[in-house]
Amino acid sequence: MLSHVYIGTNEFEEAFGFYGAVMATLGTRLRFSDPAKPWAAWMPAEGGRPLFIIGKPYDGQSAGCGNGQMIALMAPSREAVDHAHAAALAHGGRCEGPPGLRPQYHDNYYGAYFRDPEGNKLGVVCHDAVGL
Repeated sequence: MLSHVYIGTNEFEEAFGFYGAVMATLGTRLRFSDPAKPWAAWMPAEGGRPLFIIGKPYDGQSAGCGNGQMIALMAPSREAVDHAHAAALAHGGRCEGPPGLRPQYHDNYYGAYFRDPEGNKLGVVCHDAVGL
């Protein structure tokens, strides 16, 4: 369904450190990084798409985050959700909801929420039951 997601950043090096740490906990791999542009992208470990891209906005204007917008990243396990949330906070992120079950969504929804250093809201979610 998705080809890619692009998040604008005003501070590429800080964003690259933040997202590099979070993406490592989710088993993704870096597809490219070009600090001169600046932009970088991660992809699923098995390759292909969707891509998760960060970079300077194409129009050259300042990046900004929108109210009510959130990107939720799939985690391979509940432990990966915990690690991604911890990595986000250790790299300048702000907690928007600690890791835990959210049964109001469904019985096995285990997620965590945080904002990146520029205020973009992200979620990390595992939909699997324990032991799967």
